[in-house]
Amino acid sequence: MSTQRSLFRRSRSASASLPRRIVGGLAEYVDRRIGWDKLAVLPGLAVLFGLRMKLRQENLHDTTHLPSVNLPDPGPKSEKHKVNRSADGSFNDLDEPRMGMAGTRFNRNIPLDKIPSATPEDVLSRPNPREVSRALLTRHELIPAESVNSLISTWLQFMIRDWFSHGTSPEDRPWEVPLMDDDPWPERPMRITRTPDDPTRDPRAGADMPDTRVNVSSHWWDASQVYGSSEAEQRQLRTGELGRLRLWDDEQTPFPDPSRDPSRVPGFWLGLVIMQNLFAREHNAICDHLHAAYPSWDDEELFQRARLVNSALIAKIHTVEWTPAVISHPTTVKALQTNWWGVAGERVHNLLGRISGSELVSGIPGAKTDHYGAPFALTEEFVAIYRMHPLIRDDWHLRSAVDDETLRHCTLRDISGPEALKVLETTSMADLLYSFGTLHPGLVTLHNFPKFLQEFQRPDGHLQDLAATDILRSRELGVPRYNEFRRLLRMKPAASFEDLTDNPVWADEIKRLYGNDIEKVDLTIGMYAERLPAGFTFSNTAFRIFILMASVRLSSDRFFTEYYTPEVYSKAGMAWIDDNTMATVILRHHPELRPALAGLTNAFVPWHTAQSGTGGS
Repeated sequence: MSTQRSLFRRSRSASASLPRRIVGGLAEYVDRRIGWDKLAVLPGLAVLFGLRMKLRQENLHDTTHLPSVNLPDPGPKSEKHKVNRSADGSFNDLDEPRMGMAGTRFNRNIPLDKIPSATPEDVLSRPNPREVSRALLTRHELIPAESVNSLISTWLQFMIRDWFSHGTSPEDRPWEVPLMDDDPWPERPMRITRTPDDPTRDPRAGADMPDTRVNVSSHWWDASQVYGSSEAEQRQLRTGELGRLRLWDDEQTPFPDPSRDPSRVPGFWLGLVIMQNLFAREHNAICDHLHAAYPSWDDEELFQRARLVNSALIAKIHTVEWTPAVISHPTTVKALQTNWWGVAGERVHNLLGRISGSELVSGIPGAKTDHYGAPFALTEEFVAIYRMHPLIRDDWHLRSAVDDETLRHCTLRDISGPEALKVLETTSMADLLYSFGTLHPGLVTLHNFPKFLQEFQRPDGHLQDLAATDILRSRELGVPRYNEFRRLLRMKPAASFEDLTDNPVWADEIKRLYGNDIEKVDLTIGMYAERLPAGFTFSNTAFRIFILMASVRLSSDRFFTEYYTPEVYSKAGMAWIDDNTMATVILRHHPELRPALAGLTNAFVPWHTAQSGTGGS
């Protein structure tokens, strides 16, 4: 065992000290008996901090120590790694350069010996994924999330493009899903491609080794969806002048391979283009700002500092704006603000900076780097709870930001793939932002999966039901079913279908589909059906993973902790992060949207319409 691995073992032992175990145990007891969301803000906050402590102790499980071969090569260490993010995520941890880099394994939030088997009998067991899709996920009409706007869904896909991807599925050996006689699916059986195998798995390890998969993206929160995940991609994205990136307006695609039609990239749609464009522009604005402050800096220095600043601004927006918008309970809003600024708060930070080395007092950015006993990587459970396709609307009413006049009515099909390029040719980016900002997304709940995504045609022409695929993926990747998932996170399992959901119609539908066996209910179905805490757009069960991973991916990243300093980012760069929000980013590049955002403290809530002064539809 390496010295670093020994340090992780000692760290985990230290984190499980008696006082911490008592605090974590007490928080778990109160949460089970009362519920953190039923308490006033301060005691609720104390319970969430105790739960986070408990989760850090018991729900970070390392897969990198398992037998492996053909590991990705981080290359030689150099001085530039100290102050620059690498393209592939290597050398974030200077002692363990592979940690979190592209091509390394996902970790788990459950013990490795608790990973369910993924035999064909398990993955395709009744009700099979297609039956679940048809019976419980099909949208008949949009169930809106009225407290937020549709930039919520565009932002989420933009983040997922940064965080994780299992890679391109092989075409051989697809899962073959049996279909009911009345199923209108055009091919029989339904075929769903498999998740790629782990290329680093040692073939000598044997069947006893838990199933593992790799993340082809960097695990770090490093804006790889803007900057690419390799040196080659970065070279194609950069102009080579003053640190800047190529833009759509340059007639150069901001996607990694400019010679390829970007509309053929899986998952391409108008929402993704909006965010890609906005933050490529923001990078260039940061470059211009830094060039004015430090005129002697060359292209490379400007690019690297601007990347750090842009990545941190994106992380800040997600932490203190996006997430509090989708889980807007007063306690969670305060908890997320505390993650970034500590209990001292934003005002103290702006006046005095960090007043303590403690992350609790002054927030995680600038605190000590801590992996909490396990080398950092995102987890398969983190991937599973982010399957939130119901956020996406089927129908899109595109309107003018000037007078709210209708430009065109679109379906999701009309703004996806190659069709999205036609919309881009005729609709300004300001009008697209305005339209998304004044339309509600869907609520993450049963019977609210986008119809288009249940009959989605992939770029290769293959027809796919993404609702069935979401169910199958969790089974295939060994994510536990709903009740077991809750047990492993020390949450109370549902005792009955009526206990699972407060909607009696849903309880009856789930009971019939799963043959009266509550233990068979899939994680996605349980999360979509359960009662939501006040202000939540998604489930409390998913939030349990958020409590853990939202802080760990900040505290593990030295560019958000010990290297989050003016010496690394520059004084002007640090000020840019402090001074900006999602609204200021939008208005910098599209000032004509100022009336729509006037008076709003969060750009992810419904905007004012040009016609009525109120937003959402």
